[in-house]
Amino acid sequence: MKAWVKVSASAGCLAALLWWSDTTEVVQLLQDVDTTWVALSVLALTIATFSMASRWKIAAAAFDIHLSFPVALREYYLAQLINTVLPGGVVGDVTRAVRARTGSDLTRAAQSVMAERLLGQIAILGVMGAGFAVALLVPGGPEWAGLGWWVLVILIGGAAIAWQVAKRDTATGHFTRLVLRLMRQPAMILHGAITTASLILGFYACARATGVTIPIEALATLIPLVLCAMLIPLSVGGWGWREGAAAALFPIIGAPASAGIATGITYGVVVLVAALPAVAILLFQSFSENLSSKGKPDIP
Repeated sequence: MKAWVKVSASAGCLAALLWWSDTTEVVQLLQDVDTTWVALSVLALTIATFSMASRWKIAAAAFDIHLSFPVALREYYLAQLINTVLPGGVVGDVTRAVRARTGSDLTRAAQSVMAERLLGQIAILGVMGAGFAVALLVPGGPEWAGLGWWVLVILIGGAAIAWQVAKRDTATGHFTRLVLRLMRQPAMILHGAITTASLILGFYACARATGVTIPIEALATLIPLVLCAMLIPLSVGGWGWREGAAAALFPIIGAPASAGIATGITYGVVVLVAALPAVAILLFQSFSENLSSKGKPDIP
């Protein structure tokens, strides 16, 4: 799919949301944003990045790709920045796989990246599934009604399909079994918990920054749903879809749709800011390469 289509989808979706909602209120919420909560959100996403880089290091080792943590962190930051500013949300991961193939083939490098991304999605989907199960069985929280049951059915169906695929003697089955084995490792469980909690905290802090307090009982349901909307590939960095999901879901917790849009926009900016260390990494690499080339004698 052409890049301009994805850019147009994000821009069009965001423009439609602003036209449909109270644009003046959205702008006012953004002007009054609490920078302390924004700073906390940046810190939370930074912790998530460190944890995800460590998770990738462990996953890569399962594919006989041995990375030091500094290298894994550097490549993860670069991939995040690329995914944030380019359409599709996967170009950065492709770049990460290409750069990590040193000492191995591209297939294994790509599989290590895919495994790490899947482990992250499994963690957040697991939290969301548990959150909806509790929300539907324990009264007193947000009324999810049919939506909650649909989410549980989809998650259970996806798990059942993955289980069947894992039983097959195919390359996909082997890959699925390896991911399931990695998922059960204590280190992966810990990284899944840290990353998911950090991402949820990051979005929660952005909501607080715009004046909305997401109730505790909605942390494992509403926020994961909004974050999953960012995975739609027809976008740039999840823009438009994230704000749309937040606008649709915030009224469930008694907040206006405009607050959801403002929170989504704030989170989008935070994601970009949290990925900016990649710029420093690129500048340092360029400086080091220039310094190295100057130190080499000219060969006639």
